[in-house]
Amino acid sequence: MNALMFGWEFPPHILGGLGTASYGLTRGMAQQEDMHITFILPKPWGDEDQSFLRIIGANSVDVPGRGRIEFSGRYPDNLVEEIGNYDEVASVLARQLDFDIIHSHDWLTYPAGVTAKRLSGKPLVIHVHATDFDRSRGNVNPIVYSIERRGMDEADHIMCVSNLTRQTVIEKYGQDPNKVSTVHNAVEPLANPDEFQKHPRKDKLVTFLGRITMQKGPEYFVEAAARVLEKTDGVRFVMAGSGDMMNKMIDLVAKRGIADKFHFPGFMRGRQVQEILADSDVYIMPSVSEPFGISPLEAMQVGCPSIISHQSGCAEILTHAIKTDYWDIDAMADAIYAIVKYPAMYKSLSELGREEVNNIRWYDAGLKVRKIYDKVINRW
Repeated sequence: MNALMFGWEFPPHILGGLGTASYGLTRGMAQQEDMHITFILPKPWGDEDQSFLRIIGANSVDVPGRGRIEFSGRYPDNLVEEIGNYDEVASVLARQLDFDIIHSHDWLTYPAGVTAKRLSGKPLVIHVHATDFDRSRGNVNPIVYSIERRGMDEADHIMCVSNLTRQTVIEKYGQDPNKVSTVHNAVEPLANPDEFQKHPRKDKLVTFLGRITMQKGPEYFVEAAARVLEKTDGVRFVMAGSGDMMNKMIDLVAKRGIADKFHFPGFMRGRQVQEILADSDVYIMPSVSEPFGISPLEAMQVGCPSIISHQSGCAEILTHAIKTDYWDIDAMADAIYAIVKYPAMYKSLSELGREEVNNIRWYDAGLKVRKIYDKVINRW
C-alpha cells in the first residue's frame, strides 16, 4: 500500500499539535510491513526523521513555468497564497509519483489533495485535526470555511480526531455521517521515561502548555490560578507557549496581583516539553474547543496529573484525568488545590494516568486508518 500524504508540519519543526500527530500516526502506520508513505512538506529543514517514510519538499519540485517555488515552512501572512502554491506542486507530484491513496492533513492541504485526486484518479481521504469553528470560537473565516467545505465535499472519506470533531463536521459542514469516522490520536512512547524527574522544591508547579489563543482558554487558567492563590501561596504557575493573547494574559496576571507566582517561559518543543511536564505537579488544559489535545497524554506519560476540559476530544478516551467545564474556574481551582495538597490523590492520578496512556498507541490508530484506506479503495 502506497500512500501519498500531504501535511504542513513535521517534527522537529512544529508549531502545534498537527506536526506531533502527523509524526505519531505515520510512525505507527509504518509498522505495517506493506505500508509505504510519501509525505509532502512545504519546506523540510533536513533534520526530519525519514527512517520510516519518505519526505519530499514542495520547495524542491520543479513547477512548469515557475521553477522551484519558495515556501516559509510556517504560517505566514500570505498563507492562502502558499496554500495555492502547494496545490500547484501537488499537480506535478500527482503525475510523477506512484500511489494507491491520497491522505491530506488539515485544511491547508485539502486543495492539494483534491487536485491530486482529480489528476491521478486515486481516492482521497482527509484528516480533520481541527476546524475553523474550533480555532475561532465560532467567528469563522469564510475563506478558510470554503476551503474546508470543499475538501470535505470532495473527499471519499473523512477522518476526525474525536467524536466531538466528527459532530462538527456533520452538523456544520453538512457531511454524510456514513462518510465520517473517528480515529482518536495517541502519544509517542518515550524511550526512557524515567530519565524525566521532578526537581525537589518547596512550591508546587501547575503548568499550561500550548498556543496562547482564545481556543485554548488561557484566561480561565489565570482566573483559576488566582482562586488557588487565595487559599495557599505554596503554588507557582507556568504558562508556556506563544500566541496573540500573550500580552493580555500578562496584563491579567498583573491585574489579579499574582505576577510574583506566574512565569511565561515562551514556546517549548521536543525535550523541553517533557522536562517541564515531568517537573510539574499538575498539567491543565482548559480549552474552549479542543478537537483532541495530545499534551495531557504527554503529561500523564511522565507522571503528571492532568485536568482537562469536557470540551476536548481527549476527554472521550481518558479515564484517569480530572474533567471540568472550561468556564468553571471554581471547579478547576478546587481540582488544582486537591492535587497539590493531598499526596494520595496526586499519587493515584500520577500512577494510573501513566498506565492508561501507555496503552493509547499510534500503532492502533494506524490500524484504524489502514482499515479506512482498504474500505475506500475497495469501493473505488
